[in-house]
Amino acid sequence: MQRRDLLTHLSLGCLGSLVALPARATQPPALWLANPYQGDEKLTEYWVSEKYDGIRGYWDGRQLLSRSGKVLTPPNWFVKDWPTQPFEGELWAGLGQFEQAASVIQQRQAPDSDWHAMRFMVFDMQTPNQAFTERIVRYQNIVKEIGKPWVQAVTQSQVPSHAALKALLNTTVKAGGEGLVLHRGSSLYQSGRNSDVFKLKRQEDAEAKVVGHEGGQGKHAKRLGALWVETPQGLRFKLGTGFSDFQRENPPAVGQWVTYTYRGLTDKGVPRFASFVRIRPAVER
Repeated sequence: MQRRDLLTHLSLGCLGSLVALPARATQPPALWLANPYQGDEKLTEYWVSEKYDGIRGYWDGRQLLSRSGKVLTPPNWFVKDWPTQPFEGELWAGLGQFEQAASVIQQRQAPDSDWHAMRFMVFDMQTPNQAFTERIVRYQNIVKEIGKPWVQAVTQSQVPSHAALKALLNTTVKAGGEGLVLHRGSSLYQSGRNSDVFKLKRQEDAEAKVVGHEGGQGKHAKRLGALWVETPQGLRFKLGTGFSDFQRENPPAVGQWVTYTYRGLTDKGVPRFASFVRIRPAVER
């Protein structure tokens, strides 16, 4: 089954053998969020790392939370010896294994064998009054203290030019990676989106909520033609490409969140060449 078909299958209630996450939740952690890379940044001010395609996780010192504040349920051995100091990273199952990571996270008690395939890629911590360059050393030391192979520190490096950055992106994507993250070395930790953190991909992507369905015509008669979606800012537009035959027969439900790619915006702010990628797991919202 293809990557997008599998996520659709999982997210449309076909989780027969899986157990849903508990309803427990807390306030969403105040995490930083990356803006799209603009191309005119002074690169000597930034650290660059791989953008891992997994599920954002936040260790608050006693439990593991999703970006939305849901309490995740890894086995005790997975978080054994983790410190009381908060840190954050990506729950990652390997290159091209987003669906596997999403499946494990959505279960109350996934098999140990599934969790043994997971990694927690640590990339920051909310240490007040410390620049990111200093926080890199702090999170690297925490990973060393934990001393478990499934807890790894994300490698940070610097590039001298935009040409070198583009070459690094091409190498990363060719190897199966999602893209890159640029983080200003002098920046203090800030929640929300700002110019201190950028993401760089071959194509930009974003999320929107499904608010309606439009029937298809011709070969798509009697099945999905397009989704009507709404961005977090309230913009509604039609998303009509990127679907497999399976997804047109079993479209995302109204209220679900989806990821789409696009190439810039129109004068009215509508994403150009928007294309469906996948349903986002409920655990992330």
